[in-house]
Amino acid sequence: MEERYELRLYVAGKTQKSVTALSNLKKYCEEHLSGQYSIEVIDLLLQPQLAEGDQILAIPTLVKKVPEPVRKIIGDLSNKEKVLVGLDIRPRS
Repeated sequence: MEERYELRLYVAGKTQKSVTALSNLKKYCEEHLSGQYSIEVIDLLLQPQLAEGDQILAIPTLVKKVPEPVRKIIGDLSNKEKVLVGLDIRPRS
């Protein structure tokens, strides 16, 4: 069975960086994880208390909850290599 990826993207409002991060993330997931991922976007302007649980220090931050190990990537996710390595995704050959 293929692994499911549970991803959380922490943002603060609809900034350019946040919008870019989400759009990059969706693009990579569709390319490499089609049908086996879920993205939860958490806006810290609306739910600031949630930052503590994942120890979010900067935004946007992507947190891969599942599969283990938990990984974090900070920034707008425009560096595809870094994101795929960070999420431990093997590019489909």
